[in-house]
Amino acid sequence: MRRDNCERILDPRCLMLDDGIQYPASSIQQPIAARKNVQMKGAAAFALYEVLLGVTIFVIGVLALGRSVQNCLNASALSAEEDRVRQILANRMAEIQATPGPPDPAKQFTIDTGYGPVKLLQKTVPAQLTEADGTDLIGVRVVTLTAQWTRGGVAQSRSLEFYVYRAG
Repeated sequence: MRRDNCERILDPRCLMLDDGIQYPASSIQQPIAARKNVQMKGAAAFALYEVLLGVTIFVIGVLALGRSVQNCLNASALSAEEDRVRQILANRMAEIQATPGPPDPAKQFTIDTGYGPVKLLQKTVPAQLTEADGTDLIGVRVVTLTAQWTRGGVAQSRSLEFYVYRAG
């Protein structure tokens, strides 16, 4: 196998290796081809590794996106609940302003919403207002509306304070 077909030193059919001996090209090309096959198998395994890494990154991204969507839905639900409480307070304020006569000194309502019951407290006290010349303003009252409810076991409340004038 060493110098079987290699008679001349610079025969193009022969290859010289590091040991200084010429070998027939066919006997050396077979191991080189075998090494290429091994390298190809390693490249295919590396491609599989890349695919697994890519799928892992994709799954992590999808999970993070799902978490973000869940947080957005929670924020939307909380915002809708806050809007409903503000609307309850605004409606009660409009009722008090439209009703003739002085508002009730104290009143309590329980309003059932889609998010649970809301307790609405109303307190009315005379406003201690005076004119610039020291004259007391009579008939002006301060109305405080307070909405109380629970969200996730935690007590929540919002208040609204406004003036109502009734002559007399």
